[in-house]
Amino acid sequence: MASAIFFLDIKCKPLLSRNYRGDIPMSAVEKFPLLLLEAEEESSVVPPCFSSEGINYLYVMHNSLYILALTKRNTNVAQLLLFLNSVVKVLSEYFKKLTEESIRDNFVIIYELLDEMMDYGYPQTTDVQILKEYITQKSKVLDLINSATGGGQVRPPAAVTNAVSWRSEGVHYRKNEAFLDVVESVNMMIAPNGKVLSSEILGAIQMRCYLSGMPELRLGLNDRVIFDHLSNTGSGGTVQTRTTGGKAIELEDIKFHQCVRLSKFENDRTISFIPPDGEFELMSYRLNTMLKPLIWVDCKTHTYSKTRFEIVAKVRAQFKSKSHANNVVIKIPVPEDADSPRFVASQGSVKWKPELSAVVWTIKKLNGGKEISMKAELGLPSVHDDASSTAGNYDVRGFVDGKKPISVNFDIPFFTTSGIQVRYLKIMEPKMQYPSYPWVRYITKSGKDYTIRM
Repeated sequence: MASAIFFLDIKCKPLLSRNYRGDIPMSAVEKFPLLLLEAEEESSVVPPCFSSEGINYLYVMHNSLYILALTKRNTNVAQLLLFLNSVVKVLSEYFKKLTEESIRDNFVIIYELLDEMMDYGYPQTTDVQILKEYITQKSKVLDLINSATGGGQVRPPAAVTNAVSWRSEGVHYRKNEAFLDVVESVNMMIAPNGKVLSSEILGAIQMRCYLSGMPELRLGLNDRVIFDHLSNTGSGGTVQTRTTGGKAIELEDIKFHQCVRLSKFENDRTISFIPPDGEFELMSYRLNTMLKPLIWVDCKTHTYSKTRFEIVAKVRAQFKSKSHANNVVIKIPVPEDADSPRFVASQGSVKWKPELSAVVWTIKKLNGGKEISMKAELGLPSVHDDASSTAGNYDVRGFVDGKKPISVNFDIPFFTTSGIQVRYLKIMEPKMQYPSYPWVRYITKSGKDYTIRM
């Protein structure tokens, strides 16, 4: 798979390297900055991999660092890039932040981790919880003394070679609990007239398990959502669901954690698994469907003099009155040279952020079905185009072409947009048979791209 792994600084100078196969000269890394420069000149989007003289260069960037893999074989590019991202995740867990300084200060433990995570170029254990059990940042002098005097030999935990490699044996808690969160992020682009141009739901079922022994969990979704078929269920696939009304919903890019028994899911559509200890993501999915805006912002602007303009914004919570949105943040862009703001809001607080060139309206709690308003008045140095200023838009000085859309951030607890709900979560541990307490929570929040055009 990979012949060598390199850690490079922002100038592409090697900080640390590990040669696994020896079939590629280590000097080949010197050509990487030239190939990177050529790729940047040819295209604005630089690919994560390219080849030269029979050598494949694959890399990821993190905190001004290049993590580079070299290989000569016909490699599975996606798998190797996934491994490089796993290396970044593991080292970030160990050192809190992966930087050039942390690499220089911890090169010994990084070599140990690289040797455990990859053997002769083939990926091995990348689970940070398992690695932390036998590769620590503590001194090993006492372990070496015990080994030399016959006091015992340091061995990796059984989880490394166990069939259930993601969970160690002997886990014990006084109170056995399992927390399950169904989190859906809504991305949406809305036209000024309120028409939805694009929308999608990115969902995830996240768990935190504090259970003793080797428990088996069974998760069932509600009757309203029934999975019809699963295809291509390795690292991801497509699941078709249908509602009781007969309307088909297509979930794309569904992914399960490795602990899920896919064969049992195909047979009876039950998600059965032995969970890892602690926090993990059990399942993720994507849903492409046209949604009604959960929060709609109607924003009007008026220029009533050459040096003053006004913004009138109305916000409507277009979900059920039983629900409410928390921490609603609305960013309305304004010209960079705006000044002397004045605000009036029926609810929440409004601040002018000159560094963001935006007016930020913050609402701690917005009840469903409610409409609130805000009025902002700001000044301008001058208005050059008198003819355009009569049109009622404050962007008469060229702000129209480059202005950003309104962005909205929010959290809606106890609410799911897709309708997916947990019907049951059973916890079984046949040996210990302890009482357990499962907890389920639903959250819908805005994604990274919930915007409304002005």
